[in-house]
Amino acid sequence: MEPRFIVAGLLRREYLLPPVGRPLLDAPGGHLLYAAGGLRVWETAIGLLGRVGEDYPFRWRRDFEERGFDTRGLKVLPGSLDLRSFLAYSETFEVSRNNPVSHFARRGMTFPKALLGYHPPSEVQEEPRRPHPHAPTVGDIPKEYLEASSAHICPMDFTSQGQLLVAFKAGLATTVTLDPEPAYMTPGFLKDLRELLNGLTAFLPSQEELQSLFWGKTNDLWEMAETLGSYGCELIVIKGGGLGQYLYDAVGKQRWEIPAYPSRMADPTGAGDAFCGGFLAGYRKTYDPLEAALHGNVSASLKVEGSGAFYPLDVMPGLAQARLEALRNLVHKV
Repeated sequence: MEPRFIVAGLLRREYLLPPVGRPLLDAPGGHLLYAAGGLRVWETAIGLLGRVGEDYPFRWRRDFEERGFDTRGLKVLPGSLDLRSFLAYSETFEVSRNNPVSHFARRGMTFPKALLGYHPPSEVQEEPRRPHPHAPTVGDIPKEYLEASSAHICPMDFTSQGQLLVAFKAGLATTVTLDPEPAYMTPGFLKDLRELLNGLTAFLPSQEELQSLFWGKTNDLWEMAETLGSYGCELIVIKGGGLGQYLYDAVGKQRWEIPAYPSRMADPTGAGDAFCGGFLAGYRKTYDPLEAALHGNVSASLKVEGSGAFYPLDVMPGLAQARLEALRNLVHKV
C-alpha cells in the first residue's frame, strides 16, 4: 500500500530521564517519530521522511516497518550522524537538556559512554534560515510520497520547512500541516511567515512560541491567531500543553477552547508532536477542524502516560475512541 500520509522531520537517538519510570538510553525519537506515533493511533499507510547515518540501528528501522510505517523516505547518508538528544525531568516535570553528567549522578546512575562529548541543541543552534544538515530535503522525497494526499512538516529550520511545503503542495497533497521551529518564532520573522502560511491547511505553534512571535505587539491569543489566519492559513491551533488547545477557523471565523484530556502524566516528551499527528488524522477523516483537534488531543493524552515515541500504539484497544467520545462533551465554543 502506498503512503497516504507523509510525516517529515528530524530523527533523534534519545537519552531520556523521565520524571517516573525507567530511563530510555539510546531509544528512537525525534519530532518525526512522535508525530508519526500520534498519527498511527488513528491511521495507516504512513510514510516517514527524514535523514539518518549509516550508524542508525537497522533494528529500529525494521521495527518502524513492523508497526506499519513506510521507511523508503529515510535517507541514509554516508558515515555517521550525531543524532543524540538528552532530556531530564524533575519530579515537577521541569525539563533540562544541559549537564547530563550531573543528572545521571543525581539518580545514582552510570553515565553512558555514548553521551561523552554531547552538546545540547541550545549550544549548537544554527541560524534559523540555514538548512539543518539532518533535515530532509526535496531531493530526499521518493516520488511515491509526492502522490500522498496529506503531509505534516515537523519543526526544523525555516528554509527546509518552506522547501518541503512547496514540494508537497506541488504534488498531490491537498492537506498540509506545519509545526514551527521555536528558533524562528520571533517578531523579526512575522513578515516571512506570510509566504510560509499562505495555502497551508493548519499551523500548530505552542502558546509560548506564538507569544514570542508577537512579543511587544499584543497579548491576545485570538488576535494573534486572526493575524496568522489572514496570511492564508485555514486553521490556527495554539497548543497549550496541560491547558489544552485554542482552535481558530480562519475560513468560518469560529473559535474553540479544548481542555486537555485528564490523563495520568508520566512523560510529556513529544506530546505536542503526537497532537499534530492526531490532528492530521482527524482532519482527513472528517474535514471538521474541531474533530481534528479532538483527535490530536487524544493522541497527546496517550503519549504523556508513558515514554517512547510509539507508547500510544501499545495502549488498550478502544481507549483512544473512548477518550474521543468523552472529550467531545468538554469543548467550549467561544
